[in-house]
Amino acid sequence: MSREQLQHVFWIGGGSGAGKSTIARRVAARHGLRLYATDDVMSDHAKRSAPEDSPFLSEFAAMDMDERWVNRSPETMLETFHWFRGEGFDLIVEDLMRLPREPGVIVEGFRLLPHLVKPFLAEPGQAVWLLPTPGFRRAAFESRGSLWEIARKTSDPERALRNLLERDRMFTERLYGEVKRLGLRIIEVEPTMTEDDLAKRVTEAFGL
Repeated sequence: MSREQLQHVFWIGGGSGAGKSTIARRVAARHGLRLYATDDVMSDHAKRSAPEDSPFLSEFAAMDMDERWVNRSPETMLETFHWFRGEGFDLIVEDLMRLPREPGVIVEGFRLLPHLVKPFLAEPGQAVWLLPTPGFRRAAFESRGSLWEIARKTSDPERALRNLLERDRMFTERLYGEVKRLGLRIIEVEPTMTEDDLAKRVTEAFGL
């Protein structure tokens, strides 16, 4: 597949709680672009995945909530989480190839790993990664009311939440290093930034 086949696609990746979905919706609506949210298709992609292609997904699906979020270290959670391993990314590309080229597409989500996205970029400016500070991430989850959404389904919500927040911190740190190494675009999201500020910076990054 050539880069030109997805030259109509803009990519917004980044850490959890960075505002990717909100900003993607705003930019897509303002510029008349189609929106593809990778979070919305996780269930569909899980169903379309075979164990031999997605072994980490298969292992995760077989675990109960404590096995996923309480009984393992954040480091193990990071290294074995299927979407962080890039499993199912080929299904994202498959879906994008089916969408009409006009009027263009914004795809967003934490599953957009830099080393997987880069081969599909006709221009480096087609992609940006939003990387939140730990303070911004926690505040974002609290404002959404989703901070305890996963953790409260375990036998030890406080430990599960600590594990999740630490795993996500390490994932964001890993993304930062990878984006920098590949020469791609980072926007660091801090508590002082407004939604308008972030939307403007993403729009400028894309040259829209």
